[in-house]
Parts: sequence; C-alpha cells; structure tokens
Amino acid sequence: MIVDIFSSSAMAVGVLMLSVWLLSLLLKNASIVDIFWGLGFVVVAWVANLSSDGPSDVGLIVAVMVSIWGFRLAGYLWWRNHGKGEDFRYVAMRKHYGGRFPLISLVTVFALQGVLMFVVSIPVQLAQQPSEESINVLGVIGVLVWLIGLLFESVGDVQLARFKAHPENSGKVMDKGLWKYTRHPNYFGDACAWWGIAITALQSNMGWLGLFGAGVMSFLLVRVSGVPMLEKTMHKRRPDYVAYQERTSGFIPRKPKNN
Repeated sequence: MIVDIFSSSAMAVGVLMLSVWLLSLLLKNASIVDIFWGLGFVVVAWVANLSSDGPSDVGLIVAVMVSIWGFRLAGYLWWRNHGKGEDFRYVAMRKHYGGRFPLISLVTVFALQGVLMFVVSIPVQLAQQPSEESINVLGVIGVLVWLIGLLFESVGDVQLARFKAHPENSGKVMDKGLWKYTRHPNYFGDACAWWGIAITALQSNMGWLGLFGAGVMSFLLVRVSGVPMLEKTMHKRRPDYVAYQERTSGFIPRKPKNN
C-alpha cells in the first residue's frame, strides 16, 4: 500500500538526516548536508522500492533514474568541496548563533531539508506501487526529459570546472558552452531531471500528485536556494556579471541578446 511506502520513506529520511546532523557535529562541518541531499533521494528510492508489496517496472526505472542523478550530484559536490572547509553560509550561521548553532542547524538545515526531500520525492514513492504494466509512451517521454536534464547539469558542471581550473579566469564570468544560453545550466538540468521523473511516474496510481514534487524542486531552484542565493553575491565577485545577466537567460536556455 502507498501508506506503507510513504511511512517507510519518511522514517528513512528522518533517520538519515538525524545521522548526518550528528556527523556534522563530529566533523564541525554542516556543509556535508549538501552532499547528502542527492544521496538522500537515492535512499528514499530504494527504501520505497523495498517497501512495495510487489514489483513494478516503472518503479525500478524511476529508482535507477534517481540513483544516477543522486550519485552524480553527490560525487560532484564532494569533489568540488573536498578539503575546502565549511561553506561560508554555515560559517556565518555558526558565528551568529554561537552555542545554539547545533540545535538551530538541526531544525533550520537538516530537518527542513529532510521535509523538502520527502515532498520532492513524492513521484519516486508513487512509482514504487505494485503494477504489472510496462513503461508506456508517457514514461518514455519522462525518461527522455530526465536524460536531457542530466546531460545539461553534467555538461554544465564540467564546463564550469574546466573554466575555473585556469587561474587567468579568476574573477571572470563563464559565458561559454551551455553558460552562453543560460546563467544556470546546472539548475535548469536539475529541474528537467525531476520533471522527467515526475512524468515517468504519471502512469502510477495517483501519479499526478508527483507533479507537485517536481514543482517544489523547480520553485526551490528558481526562487529560493538556487538562482537567488547564488546571484546575490555574484555582482560583487564578478564585475562583468551585470552585462552577462542582461544578455543571458536566467534559467530556460535561449539565444543571448545582442548576439
């Protein structure tokens, strides 16, 4: 039953985020929550799969899609942040709250991300319901949308990493490759990946509810923790960013203006 899948997933998220919080206290580094964001969805996918009363081709396909997405994101973030210490956001929080930081971080960082993880993963959980149906045309479309998203974020991350690897690019704006058509190909790719997952899950019972999860992910990327948070400081760190902002789409790829 879907109730069993939801309850098992919620329990898995709770145990995972509590464990990551305890680990962050030992390491004195709350930044590890970013790496476990992607891995958390992988955990939800397979816990939900194992909690199902029967097999589902769609459920297995969705679980694999989530696993590829989650491991790629976690691996990239670990590679990018390894050895660099705690992210400046958490350093600022730690300084502001002092001795209360552990409890504050539990509620406002780890618990909050756990709730969002559960909500965003609704299509993943719905897809795990028992079904004898094979993937249909709608599911194939979903996989293709997911693949486009995965390629966008993967290629975008590689292009940016190569750009940053050259010292002469310090302080400059990356506006080549995919970054020529959108200021955030990685976030656009993330959104596409989750809409693809939600579309694939549509053939499941009550699969339409999964669209809410993809919508929440897109909202977070466009309005909350993705684009706004990153661009808040870009003007100070990149003098040419205003001009780049004026000619380049903020999210959906399109041809640059005046080009």
